[in-house]
Amino acid sequence: MKSKYLRLAVFVVVFLTISTRAVADDAVERVFCNAKIFTAEPDHPYAEAVAIRNGKIVAVGSCAEVKKAAGKDAEFADLHGQSLLPGFIDSHSHSVQGGLSLISADVGDKVHSMEDLVAFVAEAKKSGKGMRGNVLAISGMPLAFWSRTNELNVHFSVGVYAEVPVFLSGSDYHTGWANRALLHRAGITAEFISHLPESERQYYGLGPDREPNGFLVDAGLRKVQENLPEPTKEQLLEAGHAALRYNHSLGITSWLDPLVDESILTTYRQLSERGELTAHVVAFPQVFAREPSEELARVQRLREQFKNVRNLAVSGVKIFADGVVEFPSQTAAMSKPYRNSGKSGELLFDPSRFAELVIAADKQGLIVHVHALGDRAVKESLNGIEAAHKANGNSGLPHTLTHVQFADPEDFPRFHQLGVVAALQLLWASAEPDTIELVKPHLDPSLYQWQYPARSLLDNGAIISGASDWPVSSANVFLAMYQAETRKGPEGVLDASQRVPREAMLYAYTRNSARAMNEQDIIGSVTPGKQADLVLLDRDVLTVPAEELKDTKVIWTMVGGKTVYHSN
Repeated sequence: MKSKYLRLAVFVVVFLTISTRAVADDAVERVFCNAKIFTAEPDHPYAEAVAIRNGKIVAVGSCAEVKKAAGKDAEFADLHGQSLLPGFIDSHSHSVQGGLSLISADVGDKVHSMEDLVAFVAEAKKSGKGMRGNVLAISGMPLAFWSRTNELNVHFSVGVYAEVPVFLSGSDYHTGWANRALLHRAGITAEFISHLPESERQYYGLGPDREPNGFLVDAGLRKVQENLPEPTKEQLLEAGHAALRYNHSLGITSWLDPLVDESILTTYRQLSERGELTAHVVAFPQVFAREPSEELARVQRLREQFKNVRNLAVSGVKIFADGVVEFPSQTAAMSKPYRNSGKSGELLFDPSRFAELVIAADKQGLIVHVHALGDRAVKESLNGIEAAHKANGNSGLPHTLTHVQFADPEDFPRFHQLGVVAALQLLWASAEPDTIELVKPHLDPSLYQWQYPARSLLDNGAIISGASDWPVSSANVFLAMYQAETRKGPEGVLDASQRVPREAMLYAYTRNSARAMNEQDIIGSVTPGKQADLVLLDRDVLTVPAEELKDTKVIWTMVGGKTVYHSN
């Protein structure tokens, strides 16, 4: 690596042994030297030193070169060979929702059995942490509980919970469970379901007597959520603060929030006006492709309403192409039917209307960010983006498919051909019940073999950006990198042929995620002229063994030249 440093014809700095903590944030110029820097610039990916001035990067390269570029009053810090990287960027993070999970009753990794759940719910009720108005709401539920609805009703629809509405939200945010009191409040009865079209009944779990058993997915989940008290402005602001602390502790300095409404945008604006939005946020409201022109007009009104907010931009739209694949939900749109039901999931938009939406959004300069999980959803989403290319030419906008749990191999090269970003949550590429027992028995083997096909996409030239879908799962970049590289889980390895090299994941969480946000000229690499968003790590993430990689810790995180997190 040293030879690569010496090849850099760039500017950077002499070193002095000064503690990084002693370097004041308001210094006119600072220089970090004797570091192992990953720049995320493919032409010169490594460096020894970086100089920053007034929140911007002014020089990058070898220590000897930087001495010439640094001003006479610059403050210097010797990093003694520590790893310095661009600030990490999460290209799919519901961060305000994640903040709410941090301040409310989220099971996290604390519930593994029904006994654990009973105790957790009781404590959440007693402490009040789980109460949203008079509804007891628990989030982060493991999906395996949805096959145990009889037990859930035994524990949470009788006794002390007979009159207390109880809502359990799945970790995937597509599924949930409501007790009988909450189902009654939402009007979800056997009679209600009997009048639904067959295509809509799939969103509600039913017992042998055709009575609702409490399980909910997608449209059913939304019907119950409409009956939950909304978080207060104060709670949302607290959640915003919690999200910033959490993200910065992981070295995350920017994110794309792909499902915002006016209340979440208002929260970001409040943080910004208070000088507390210490992250770059790109926010995308949801659209449905039912009435494209009206929906996009609404988005443009939001853009106008929230323009000129520092560190916030409304620059795209989010749309769901389908749901989720795991049993018993099975709402992901697949090209072949689920073996247990004979159904193929549901495409959530009409392809022609979706194409109309993408063409119009592309003309208006709006990025289209698509939840596409099943192989049919992926194909139809690419078709819509291809229609925009044919109608408008190449706008250069980073239209994006996120999740891509399954894809047809013939569609792998289309990502590169169309310039479509694949925002992948590779923390999920693990050999465990969610990818095996809840999926494999129910899918045609020709589909199952292409689960989380990250390496195939990479080898076909796709731009892969790093994404967490927090709070669906942890936003920890190092856990995701470890999982992408090993694909290990409690049940072995999930298709070793789809492992992604570590350096590719570093690009995914820096340069490529900046591309997904259309902010690549501002953030995403250690390059002169870009914002000084940096993260210092406790180990060399390029060379440590994989098992050590997942335990990486952030020493400090910097946004615009200001330290926003320090481990001590």
